[in-house]
Amino acid sequence: MKNTRSPESINLLSYLAKWLFLASIVAVLAGSASTFFLLALDWATSTRIAHRQLILLLPLAGFVVGWLYLRFGQHVEAGNNLLIDEIHDPKKVIPLRMAPLVLGGTVLSHLFGASVGREGTAVQMGGALADQLTHLFKLKHEDRRIILMAGISAGFASVFGTPLAGAIFGLEVLAIGRLRYDALLPCMVAAIVADQIGLLLGVHHTHYDVPFVPPISAWMLIAMIIAGGIFGLTAKVFADTTHSLSSWMKNRISYAPLRPLLGGIIIASAVWFFGADRYIGLGIPTIVEAFQQSLAPYDFAAKLVFTIASLGSGFKGGEVTPLFYIGATLGNALAPLLNLPFPLLAGIGFVAVFSGAANTPIASTLMAMELFGAEIGVYAAIACIVSYLFSGHTGIYRSQRLGHAKHRHVPEGIKISDVAAYHKEQSKNSTAK
Repeated sequence: MKNTRSPESINLLSYLAKWLFLASIVAVLAGSASTFFLLALDWATSTRIAHRQLILLLPLAGFVVGWLYLRFGQHVEAGNNLLIDEIHDPKKVIPLRMAPLVLGGTVLSHLFGASVGREGTAVQMGGALADQLTHLFKLKHEDRRIILMAGISAGFASVFGTPLAGAIFGLEVLAIGRLRYDALLPCMVAAIVADQIGLLLGVHHTHYDVPFVPPISAWMLIAMIIAGGIFGLTAKVFADTTHSLSSWMKNRISYAPLRPLLGGIIIASAVWFFGADRYIGLGIPTIVEAFQQSLAPYDFAAKLVFTIASLGSGFKGGEVTPLFYIGATLGNALAPLLNLPFPLLAGIGFVAVFSGAANTPIASTLMAMELFGAEIGVYAAIACIVSYLFSGHTGIYRSQRLGHAKHRHVPEGIKISDVAAYHKEQSKNSTAK
């Protein structure tokens, strides 16, 4: 009887052709969208800096953003968590309106002075645009999962200029302790091509300089463990407090647009009366300063508070760039205490706080090497892994699943948003016995 199956090499060529084609389309869409977004963000930031009085309109901007999502975006308000849920449990194609809604909401938030980031916007645009290929090419559930992951990678890579970190982020962010290697090629292609599209269209990414990386020594390794633990606990505080504030406001203010209105009043008042302009927006100039000179030791805490208030009250954007700010300034504050150079520990903090908050130690390590040079890799890896462990089973993405528990036993497959309830139930059962 003749074997009618195609040789494995022929199947492989078909697989390569398919995903090179699909991932490249995703990359062009996500890279172009990110370019437009970054240019709009530059305009919003420069306009706000030139007209400081715009901060007084932040409450109104918050109301508008809240109303737009209430009127047009209730099905996409979950943002990055919606993408993660659809990858784990595909149900329906993500509405295309997610892209313009999150783009407009983020630009408005930055124009009037909220402390939010940009990764959430780029990732959501990349995922929403990628998912439109599901209908066009009649993709099956498994292929749809991969195309969404490629969209996440493309969005992340193009907004930060880190294709390797972007590719792994799309694989690592879905589940704690588990990677999806079946999507490795599409995510890598999408991330690299999207980054190149952005560069081709004129995107310029900020350069952070770590001029000297000390040789490996016992103290350097111990210092990275100490710093990593502090960065991880900071990430945990950020994630838990942001989610707690968001839940508190939803429970007490039923009309959604009033939440960012109230948050905007508090943030705008603090900025206007206390001159806290350095703690709003992306804060990239302050991040750069953290690599160059000693800063006020409370800068990281102030940025943490302003970002929690902005995101917890409903402003749109992302968490990652504020986490970079918090990590870099916290590293700057810890550097003299640990007898380490400012630029080194600012760079380590930059990626390690993000690692703990997003539960992505591999992507964070690669980001450090792409941004600061390969020499920092060993130190970044240690700090990112320790931060990941110390942040516990929490994070900024509540729909992340537990692929494998970090240390304390947690059942596989549950969302990190359900971990606290699980432990509470276990404690209750133990007490009953």
